[in-house]
Amino acid sequence: MSFDVNWLAVVAAAVSAFMLGGIWYGPLFKNVWCREAGVDPQGKPGHPGRVFGSAFVLALIAAVAFALLLGPSPSLHLGLHHGVLVGFAFVATSFGINYAFAQRSLKLWLIDGGYHVLQFTLYGLILGLWH
Repeated sequence: MSFDVNWLAVVAAAVSAFMLGGIWYGPLFKNVWCREAGVDPQGKPGHPGRVFGSAFVLALIAAVAFALLLGPSPSLHLGLHHGVLVGFAFVATSFGINYAFAQRSLKLWLIDGGYHVLQFTLYGLILGLWH
């Protein structure tokens, strides 16, 4: 495995996931997600620095791992293809297994799984374009 990746592109990919999450779990799906997850939309999820810091660090780890999977100069097609594949076939389906046992709703799985499909598709777009 080569550690020859574009670190600026990796950071940009992580930032894109962070921004997507703000839109996805904010104005697009906040109310539905809160209802389906049993979360009070007015409640405080914890210290914002810890919550957002953790989210960014985890997005960065995922972006690094994805960049390593793609290799040093992936084509746009490979990046997008692998992004959709990883987001759906690995991440969203893993959520689906957990949600089935936890008896979570299909709506919640579609919101959470959909976010991760788009997250990894964005990673593939950025890493496939920026060499």
